[in-house]
Amino acid sequence: MKHKDGKYNSQPEKPFKIVPATLLVIVLCGFSFYLGGIFCSEKSRLEGKSVQDVSKTVSSPKEPAVDPLQIKSMAFQECSADFQDYTPCTDPRRWRKYGSHRLTFLERHCPPMLERKQCLVPPPDGYKPPIRWPKSRDECWYRNVPYNWINKQKSNQNWLRKQGEKFLFPGGGTMFPRGVGAYVDLMQDLIPEMRDGTVRTAIDTGCGVASWGGDLLDRGILTVSLAPRDNHEAQVQFALERGIPAILGVISTQRLPFPSNSFDMAHCSRCLIPWTEFGGIYLLEVHRILRPGGFWVLSGPPVNYENRWRGWNTTVEEQKSDYEKLEGLLTSMCFKMYAKKDDIAVWQKSSDSSCYNKLAEPDVYPAKCDDSLEPDSAWYTPLRPCVVVPKPELKKSALESLPKWPERLQVAPERISNVPGGSSSALMHDDSKWKVRAKHYKKLLPALGTNEIRNVMDMNTVYGGFAAAVIDDPLWTMNVVSSYATNTLPVVYDRGLIGTYHDWCEAFSTYPRTYDLLHLDGLFTAESHRCDMKYVLLEMDRILRPKGYALLRESSYFIDAIASIAKGLRWSCHREDTEYGVAKEKLLVCQKKLWYSASSSSR
Repeated sequence: MKHKDGKYNSQPEKPFKIVPATLLVIVLCGFSFYLGGIFCSEKSRLEGKSVQDVSKTVSSPKEPAVDPLQIKSMAFQECSADFQDYTPCTDPRRWRKYGSHRLTFLERHCPPMLERKQCLVPPPDGYKPPIRWPKSRDECWYRNVPYNWINKQKSNQNWLRKQGEKFLFPGGGTMFPRGVGAYVDLMQDLIPEMRDGTVRTAIDTGCGVASWGGDLLDRGILTVSLAPRDNHEAQVQFALERGIPAILGVISTQRLPFPSNSFDMAHCSRCLIPWTEFGGIYLLEVHRILRPGGFWVLSGPPVNYENRWRGWNTTVEEQKSDYEKLEGLLTSMCFKMYAKKDDIAVWQKSSDSSCYNKLAEPDVYPAKCDDSLEPDSAWYTPLRPCVVVPKPELKKSALESLPKWPERLQVAPERISNVPGGSSSALMHDDSKWKVRAKHYKKLLPALGTNEIRNVMDMNTVYGGFAAAVIDDPLWTMNVVSSYATNTLPVVYDRGLIGTYHDWCEAFSTYPRTYDLLHLDGLFTAESHRCDMKYVLLEMDRILRPKGYALLRESSYFIDAIASIAKGLRWSCHREDTEYGVAKEKLLVCQKKLWYSASSSSR
């Protein structure tokens, strides 16, 4: 160590004294005992509190406190008047972007996210609340569906007739100008199963104004009327305005949005579908959705060509060739002729496995579809030139094996075993639950069960429980199963109900103002991670009739946010408890306001 003079001291430094270090250790130990005493006394104080007090202080990890979703209030502008019949995914404004081969431009082509409309679709000038069922089957307000073109083109065939402020529907059609009643009477003579409850569900391809489906309602048969979007005829819009089930669609390059083996009957009355072209691929799609033992009914070319060919701008030789080609295709698909009289021919889809076994032989056309093609895959699924063979293990799904209507509604279908957790007891429990819920709904919404509500959609059904609970009311229900959810739609059809696949991130295949009641049960809980709530509610507003209702059953987490958006849609809503008053789930009962565009003379 250096001194001030810079010299080093040769002597080492003296060590620290021991006494002060010992005292430091004693002081630190004493302080630690003091702190320990404070901690122990506080611990004893906490342990002395009751369990109830502790539970108030610390929330349970199993049920964390979650604040409801909050969304700022928003107001939506009105769409311009030329959007009054806007169908986003089948919009004629966008047809030129798609090819005309096999009419692909008529299929679903939804706009990209940046082109989606965020406005409210206005009603036509002079719109009135629809005429109520059953009177609506025979007449509707002209201003609600203001298409005079179809009146001029089809008046000679008795499709409809304009009289004053109304369209009247005499019940005629291209192949039944004397009336649909006489036409269906003849059909029932050919198919006795239409009279005894065996035939319950039907699809009408190229439905006109849905007079065939409307007539069958009184005969206990529920029909999905199918037609594409068009610029003039608006067939589906007329059907729904009348209170008859219908949906936009076309058999083109993609499967129809229905499961396999679903409909008991399919019908085409001069629907202009080229059945024998493209290797019979359109017939193959009818075969897929038709139940084994089900019936395909064709009236119009080339049936009865011997007497009709002169009116078809063709020759008898051409029509004979077309008919023989049609018969050959149907036979190769395991159809057999069931009955024929005058202009009506009926074929039946075989439920005999021996015919389908032959389709596995080499060089057979059409061949059996391989196992990689899921029979029920039907959301943007391309058509394939092969036969979807009924599964041999499903022996009770053929038409002749199902209970007759209405017993069919209450019996657990065979295909419920394909649903995870599905069983007879599960269906019974679901039905019991929905009976209680429907009773509660009618207390909150007295219009439910009256003719004020006719067209109903259950936006995310499971087994069709809500539709079953209101089956005796003067309404029909379109049961929607999400294309991303468990596939339960075959069960819905096996029960004698109707429905469709759909993805609620996109617009539904219908015209604006076509439903009186929209019902959902936990849709946003299930789909909010994929679908923007705002766009789903805007789509609900588009398809809901003015003065129509929305019944939303949702988690308490979403209810406030839904109510906030609904206010911007000009809906009036009130929040209600569920039938059991549970806190985690609430009901929102809403009604859409009738308003007119700023440019409308009806304001």
